[in-house]
This record gives sequence, C-alpha cells and structure tokens, in this order.
Amino acid sequence: MGGRTGRASLLLAQACAALLLLAAEAAATEAAPEVRVQLTARRATILSSEIAGRVAALPLREGEAFVEGQEIVALDCDSYQARLRLADAKASAAERKLEAVRLLDQRKAVGKIDLDLATIELDASQAERDLAAKDVSRCSLRAPFGGRIAELRVKRHQYVTTGEPLLDILDERELEVELLVPSRWVSWLSAGTPFTMRIEELQRDYPARVTRIVPRIDPVSQTVKLYGVPLGEHPELVAGMSGVARLAAPAAAP
Repeated sequence: MGGRTGRASLLLAQACAALLLLAAEAAATEAAPEVRVQLTARRATILSSEIAGRVAALPLREGEAFVEGQEIVALDCDSYQARLRLADAKASAAERKLEAVRLLDQRKAVGKIDLDLATIELDASQAERDLAAKDVSRCSLRAPFGGRIAELRVKRHQYVTTGEPLLDILDERELEVELLVPSRWVSWLSAGTPFTMRIEELQRDYPARVTRIVPRIDPVSQTVKLYGVPLGEHPELVAGMSGVARLAAPAAAP
C-alpha cells in the first residue's frame, strides 16, 4: 500500500513539474510574441527617363555597384546637342542685335520700343538655350546615391519615351526592418526598444531596435507599423529577406 502511495506521489510531482514547465514556456511566449518582419532598403528608387531617345549605354549590369554621381544610363544625345548649338547661335545673334540697337538708341536713331523688343528677343533666346542645355544634361542619368542595380528594365539601343522606367536601384548598406504589430503594443513600445529577429533565408537570429513608430493605426486589422534597424555589421543581410521578430514586453504591459 505504501509503495502505491509513493508511486502516486511521484507521478503527481512529475505532472506538476511538467505543468510548471509548460506554464513557464507559455509565459515566455506571451512575454516575447512573434510578428512578421521584412528587410527593406532605406534608399531605393526607380529611375525614369526625363527625355525621349535611344539608350546609348548601360555600363552596369544587375547586381553591380556604383557610387553617387556615376553615370549609369546614357541616351543618344546628337539631336539634343544640335538643338543646343542652334539655341546658342540664336542667343548670340540676339545679343549682337541688342548691342547694335543700343548704339542706335544712343544716337537717337531708334525708338524705345525697338530697344525693348531687342531686349525681349535676347531674353527669349537665352531661355531657349537654357532649355536646350537642360535636355542635353538629361541625356546622362547619374546615380543620386551609391548602391547597386536591382533591376534593368531596358536594353541598350532600345528607344524609350519620356517618363519610362529605366532601372531600379537601392542602397543595400542601409537596411530597415518593417514590422506590423498589434496596436495595443504602442502603450509600451518606443524608439529604442530592442528586439530579436530571425531571418528565414539564413536561419539566424539578429539583434535590432525600433527606430520609429508610424502614428496611425489600421482600424480594420488593429495594427500599427514599426520600423527598426539591425544592430552591427551584417553584410549577408539583403533587402527582401523576411522572418519573425520577438519583442519582449515589460512585465506590467498588456
């Protein structure tokens, strides 16, 4: 009888220990719930053509790096340069004409209206030259920041129209973490809150921290968007990777 009682007590103790372990694990899970995260490039954009023309040069391929100010697309500029030369000639002629009219005006040989018209003609020709020069500058597309080519949307010798997307670029050195969390978490979340993210593509954990909270709650999903940054140097991380993040709420937080 005593043996049975002892065995029952042992089984009861083991069951209680198992229940306590499950409760501890549940509490840990509640303290650090998981939400989906995605890595995005802080600086990324689609560059489009500001003029119509034929693609004369694409010096870089997808994945290759460039520095700020480097030419990454060149359009055939012959016609635009010809227009600039024509505009220069017109501006020079208007300038010479104005000088002549001023000499005649000093001798009282022309009226004030002639001087005004010559001045207006020079202003108009100079504006036309400025527009032509602007078009010539648009023949060369230069990188607004350093980064890599994410996607080429055109090929060399292809004709493109004004506003047509040419390529996607991004700066993979400055990554952000996007998270959607329950809106009730805003009571304890703030800029600087640390969290851990597990990137699925690499099956590794990385430390990160919250940098800012979007001040708008989605009324349907009752979620709010957060942004964070990975801590430390991790060249293996690239834009587009995703995973889960664990944010540990304070003990008193809901």
